[in-house]
Amino acid sequence: MANVITPEEIAGIVLLVLFLLGIAASVAILMYNLAEPTQKPKDMYYVEKRMEISAAHRLVLNYASKCQNPHGHNWHVRVYCKSRKLNENGMVEDFTLIKKRIQDHLDHMYLNDVLSFNPTAENMAKWMCDQIPTAYKVSVQESDGNIATYIKEGERDEDK
Repeated sequence: MANVITPEEIAGIVLLVLFLLGIAASVAILMYNLAEPTQKPKDMYYVEKRMEISAAHRLVLNYASKCQNPHGHNWHVRVYCKSRKLNENGMVEDFTLIKKRIQDHLDHMYLNDVLSFNPTAENMAKWMCDQIPTAYKVSVQESDGNIATYIKEGERDEDK
């Protein structure tokens, strides 16, 4: 005697197949959403403050270098700030505040006396970025061709 599939068994098989297809579709949608964010990027405001800082320093190094002697530079600094919203004054950051927190603190100073770290261009760039809440990137040009840039973790190097 041949096995006959009843209509109830066929309905059960169809429901099982549809259930499995539903799970597969849900997984596919989830994977797509993880790979491609569906939310479009929000607007962003960018400002850049440029300044020159004339100061002296000496570097503490584990090798012999003329930079271990006190010497000076005219550093060219760029502070990059951004914000999704403007503050109550309609600004990302007040340019004067940036100047006060960085240039007024360092200009015409002996940096080893006013900073608590080895004043390399790299360390200075990070310190400057940390002084301004909206800053995400700082470039410090020590001389022609010698530029150190610090970018906060999680930020992209944007030429904004």
